[in-house]
Amino acid sequence: MDELLSVWAPRAQRLAAVADGKRIELIKDEQDWWRPAAELPADLLSALGSREVDYGFLVDDDQQPLPDPRSRRQPDGVHGLSRSFDPEAYDWHDQRWTGRQLAGMVIYELHVGTFTAEGTLVSAVERLDHLVDLGVDAVELMPVNAFNGDHGWGYDGVCWYAVQESYGGPAAYQAFVDACHQRGIAVIQDVVYNHLGPSGNYLPRFAPYLSEGRSNTWGDTVNLDGPGSDEVRAYIIENALMWLRDYHVDGLRLDAVHALSDTRASHILEDLAAEVDALSAHLRRPLTLIAESDLNNPRLISPREAGGYGLTGQWSDDFHHALYADLTGDTSGYYADFVSPSALAKTIERGFFHDGTGSSFRGRSHGRPLDTEHVPTWRLVVFSDNHDQIGNRATGRGCRPSSIIGSSSSQPC
Repeated sequence: MDELLSVWAPRAQRLAAVADGKRIELIKDEQDWWRPAAELPADLLSALGSREVDYGFLVDDDQQPLPDPRSRRQPDGVHGLSRSFDPEAYDWHDQRWTGRQLAGMVIYELHVGTFTAEGTLVSAVERLDHLVDLGVDAVELMPVNAFNGDHGWGYDGVCWYAVQESYGGPAAYQAFVDACHQRGIAVIQDVVYNHLGPSGNYLPRFAPYLSEGRSNTWGDTVNLDGPGSDEVRAYIIENALMWLRDYHVDGLRLDAVHALSDTRASHILEDLAAEVDALSAHLRRPLTLIAESDLNNPRLISPREAGGYGLTGQWSDDFHHALYADLTGDTSGYYADFVSPSALAKTIERGFFHDGTGSSFRGRSHGRPLDTEHVPTWRLVVFSDNHDQIGNRATGRGCRPSSIIGSSSSQPC
């Protein structure tokens, strides 16, 4: 139980925990981990062993407790107290589930908040049979880790270990995965490790989770190679293993890995792939890692024995761009390079269109050839649409190919 009230916080001068209304003083060890200074009171131990307990951390002179960086539940939102959660309490019914390989898989991208009118994991279960009838092999859940408010896209999450409470929280998540497996559907969870949202991000109060002075499109970069980065990398890898182990998830879609700034000899993606492969062997079922990357870098999906990172697959933006430009005639932005039908043919045959060729959108050459003799092309996940191409556009649904093909509109997306 002491581990629940332990936290890595090298930036704190003083630290105390508040649990079930009681203040618990903490002391720091040589690795900057703070733990209870004395044995926990008997009534608190009893409470922790019999029910969920609200808790948080008081950093220095704070009067308001902050959430646990590894919180599993945030019942009152990302600014409120954390709540303990035992992932082993759930009674699973997927013992016959042996998993699915990525090769040949039909994936359905699903946003919990808009998939049903209720916008919950419980209501989503009621529509799983429809997905089975469609021939779906896996659902790819857009991020469900806790974000500020009740409604969101998912990519501004701040509590990476907690399941968004308005979706139903962690127990509902387990029940959803269980229901999918009983229908023969795999679950791939979209996770964001390249940035944190702006509201409710208290991690910098505890430790150097972010790199000051280094930023990407969405804000400060995550500290993967600076002082203190060993613990930050462990924080990420353990989070990934949590989804696969505690929630029986079958794979992860890694958001925008090109924004993971890592200069260390062993890249965080390589370390993650090795840990996930070890867990896969232990669980005796396939576990999938799919990278979203715009780098067209074959190293992501090349075996570690050949100097690659050893990820299972990566999204193929080139396929989408070539297909979209061919069907709609849109030549705006990065679509300009894909206007010729030969672009689609090259992408189908060779995996990448930009494989060292010039990119007019970037104003330079881009990509590297994919060795299709040694790297199977099923490692490229192809799609005619995704959330980026619809949800991140000003016209939204109007950017669906089905809305553009045959219409008189020439507005670019």
